Amino acid sequence: MHSDFLTSTPRPRRRVRSGYTNLVSHGEPWVWLTAGSLATAVLMITGLLLFITMRGLATFWPLPLEEVRLASDEVLLGEVAGLETVPESDDAPATSRRLIRVANYELTGQHYAWVDDADVVAVEFPRWATAVERLEGGRFHGIPLAFFVDGDLVAEGPDATWKRFSETHPEVRSRYAQARSIDKHDRGRVQRDLRAARLHVVQVELDHGSDSSEHVAAIEAEAAIQSTADEEVRRFDEQTAALRDENARYEIAFQTADGIEVRMPLSEIVRGWQPNSLTWAGKLSIYFARWQEFLTDDPREANSAGGVFPAIWGTVAMTIIMAVFVAPFGVLAALYLREYASSGPVTSAVRIAINNLAGVPSIVYGAFGLGFFCYVLGAGIDELFFEASLVADNQPVFGTGGLLWASLTLALLTLPVVIVATEEALASVPNSMREGSYACGAGKWQTIRRIVLPRALPGIMTGLILAMARGAGEVAPLMLVGVKKLASDLPIDSVFPYVHPEREFMHLAYLIYDVGFQSPNSQAAQPMVFTITFLLVAIIAALNLAAIWIRGRLRRRFETQQF
Repeated sequence: MHSDFLTSTPRPRRRVRSGYTNLVSHGEPWVWLTAGSLATAVLMITGLLLFITMRGLATFWPLPLEEVRLASDEVLLGEVAGLETVPESDDAPATSRRLIRVANYELTGQHYAWVDDADVVAVEFPRWATAVERLEGGRFHGIPLAFFVDGDLVAEGPDATWKRFSETHPEVRSRYAQARSIDKHDRGRVQRDLRAARLHVVQVELDHGSDSSEHVAAIEAEAAIQSTADEEVRRFDEQTAALRDENARYEIAFQTADGIEVRMPLSEIVRGWQPNSLTWAGKLSIYFARWQEFLTDDPREANSAGGVFPAIWGTVAMTIIMAVFVAPFGVLAALYLREYASSGPVTSAVRIAINNLAGVPSIVYGAFGLGFFCYVLGAGIDELFFEASLVADNQPVFGTGGLLWASLTLALLTLPVVIVATEEALASVPNSMREGSYACGAGKWQTIRRIVLPRALPGIMTGLILAMARGAGEVAPLMLVGVKKLASDLPIDSVFPYVHPEREFMHLAYLIYDVGFQSPNSQAAQPMVFTITFLLVAIIAALNLAAIWIRGRLRRRFETQQF
């Protein structure tokens, strides 16, 4: 009996839950709440990105042209840009209506028109309905009627006219591009040479006086440059006149839905397509051609048409220059605070100030950049090195907004982000690695340079990624320190490949504001706003992915060396 009692397995005691406990005390609801909040945030961000992507990518897809006949005998030809249901009211039942992009603004006085479905008598899709993008005047819709060369009729009817247009228009666009290149690049180079010679004369006069031999030689050199420039300008005039005269020979006539005949020079047409008769291959060709123009060409029609390449270049250049400035200053400041500065009220005050600077409104940084960088630092640089420009043209060089001052202003704005992230990265490096380095005889700076910094680089890159994401999307400071509504010329020297940091530039975030809120027709500008927004998000994502890739390589390199 005694042995059985000793060898028997003790029965586990039943755990009795206290009557004073509940689910909240065990924490399960808080887990559900935090997980639900995270899922909601992810869904909201994903939905926003999907919405921007879908609206942005759909802008350039060629939609069919509908000919809508109304009960009032009015006929509209255009794309259906939207559908809407009007809810029931006390005076009228629920109805539906469609938004039609009618184009032909010079004839209709409107780009879009709302049409109630109850007023629609018939809807047709004419095979020869044509959409035309013009250099000025916006979109045009019509049926091709005839083709003219030197005023003589050479093709008549939709089929023959469109065939002749398709054969001739590429040559017209090529001549237009040649004339535009001469005006933009060659004439611009001549004007820059003349201005440089004039500024040289003024500078020599300031340095040596108006009666000096150097001033006389400078005037003679300017006269020689002026003579050469006159000859070049005369040659450019002949070339551009010949190209434009050749383009002026060709015209095409369209008939609108109202029966009005419109004669249009081919040189004013950017492209034309007939969406109701296009195959999928043809639609893709038009779609990618419009995207190519959007990414590589200059804007037109008050930034509501054409391309945004100057804004793309300005956004990327400003973000990279900002990162080049903010990274070393942020890292050095964090190194001093974490590795060298002793704990005390001064260090604590500096950290509090840095955290508070992260919450300062961005427009305050813009005002500071305008006052300090432009009016103080830039004006001082002009007085020391560009006095001739101030005397000759009363035009500041660095004393006004430009790419450099905008980059420095945003570097100040994002500096707290880099400092805080770098401090956290430095603190995450184990002290055992520092102690091991000291035990091997290394000094303070050797330990920081060879042990601490390499292992903190992934965290430093995280701060830089956050800084780039914030700086690339800022608008308010740029309005004061360098952004421009329209700048078709990039701030790059045409002879030597270097950047002019003193010149103004375009920016995608400001372009969104300008197109969305300063456009004379907000409805017509809405698709372009989504497309520019999608492009800005894509560029920021590309820059961040590049930084994340570098951070990943650094992390893989040093994670195996922890001990």
